[in-house]
Amino acid sequence: MDRKKTVWLAALAFAAVSVFAAQIRARTQSSAIAAAPVGIFESHGDVGTVLHEGSVEYEAAKHSYTIAGSGENMWSASDAFQFVWKKMSGDVTLMADITFLGKGVNEHRKAVLMIRQSLDADSPYADVALHGSGLTSLQYREEKAAATREIQANIPAPKRLRIEKRGAYFSMWLADEKGKFRLASESTRIALKEPFYVGIGVCSHDKDVVEKAVFSNVDLKPAETAAAAASTLYSTLEIITVASTDRRAIYIAPERFEAPNWMPDGKNLLFNRNGRIEKIPVIGGTPQVLATGFATRCNNDHGISPDGTQLAISDNSQEDRQSLVYIVPIGGGAPRRITQKSPSYWHGWSPDGKTLAFVGERNGDFDIYAIPAAGGEEKQLTTANGLDDGPEYSPDGKYIYFNSERTGHMQIWRMRADGGEQEQITFGEENDWFPHLSPDGERMVFLTYDASVKGHPENKDVMLRMMTLKDKKIAVLAKLFGGQGTMNVPSWSPDGKQFAFVSYQLAPKSP
Repeated sequence: MDRKKTVWLAALAFAAVSVFAAQIRARTQSSAIAAAPVGIFESHGDVGTVLHEGSVEYEAAKHSYTIAGSGENMWSASDAFQFVWKKMSGDVTLMADITFLGKGVNEHRKAVLMIRQSLDADSPYADVALHGSGLTSLQYREEKAAATREIQANIPAPKRLRIEKRGAYFSMWLADEKGKFRLASESTRIALKEPFYVGIGVCSHDKDVVEKAVFSNVDLKPAETAAAAASTLYSTLEIITVASTDRRAIYIAPERFEAPNWMPDGKNLLFNRNGRIEKIPVIGGTPQVLATGFATRCNNDHGISPDGTQLAISDNSQEDRQSLVYIVPIGGGAPRRITQKSPSYWHGWSPDGKTLAFVGERNGDFDIYAIPAAGGEEKQLTTANGLDDGPEYSPDGKYIYFNSERTGHMQIWRMRADGGEQEQITFGEENDWFPHLSPDGERMVFLTYDASVKGHPENKDVMLRMMTLKDKKIAVLAKLFGGQGTMNVPSWSPDGKQFAFVSYQLAPKSP
């Protein structure tokens, strides 16, 4: 081949590549191109890089939108999908019936109700995503180019879906067979600036494929304010997978419940509600009340013995109605009193099962104590000024981790099991509470309040954070509305891959 022909072929190839690149750029940037209004929405276009341009058809008589979308995924640090949108501000609610057309190529194709900061592929957002498989989840990206996370609903293949934005919180609501909406996930906290984009979209989850979904009975409007005086408190029992930080809603109820323990069989959780201890499968279901005899005013300080045969409870039903620590059989039964003085709040069980750690108020001071599980004299382990709380043994039994405000605000500390060698573990400006050690002793999950918050009140913006104890690095696992009752007691799964917690939400009362 002569040199001229070689040059000509190279030029031709370069031109072809340039044309293809231009097409990709055009499809990637098409969201920024103005289009005619589509029903209640202002415009539409492809977000991110797609190989096949998306489209939307609007039928005014049916108030329906048929959206065709391509895109490799809506996940990780960037998205690719067809988006039909409107700019808005304030609190909003968006709902629709969603039906996929055709069998579909990938079971993870997604049809979404979305609230998004911008049309950039890596924009922060929250959406309610119906997958082709029937899985429904609240997906979210907290910051630009951050990893996507999700809260999976325990309701498969709903027909009608709703996303709500109230302040910085986003939540997912799904309708039952009678059309009544129920909260299907706890809320997640994302700080979006106004205005933002609200709309509907489709992603094929396969860059070479176009999928379609129909959004009908679409309703977009400002959200009603959830004033505390006229609102319903919802509690959500959740499980979070540590490796991915994905969350799954197990059980939701329009009332307060608290403090899950993961049972040693790995199949069930315990929590407290209305003074009783209840048991529920980790896959969800109907909770069953555990028999605890006269102890019918149990608070959120309870936990299971290392051998799985006994349950420590803290109950306010006797004498002066101050909390006392008792032990009952794990399957229920008559309480056996452990502490003689009150108030006393259980928090930890030594790995050998012989000793309990608890918090007691004695002479006006809250300190940490140890007492034999068989009963006996209590031993005071801390004497520092300020509240000491939340004691939990390390899996090897050498240390007790706890939270203390002896430095002026609440931080995590640890000491030898006999109370010696007390040392500080966290050093931030926030207030850290309730350390819980993973079964292998390598990680510690704890609850964090803002620096301005005193004590551990309910209904606050909080974070679940995790420290790897070897290098003391801290990562945020979840931002939520909670506090008191969220994670007061040990809640790691036996395999150390997950832990359970309770989050909360205030929503307007149903009419």
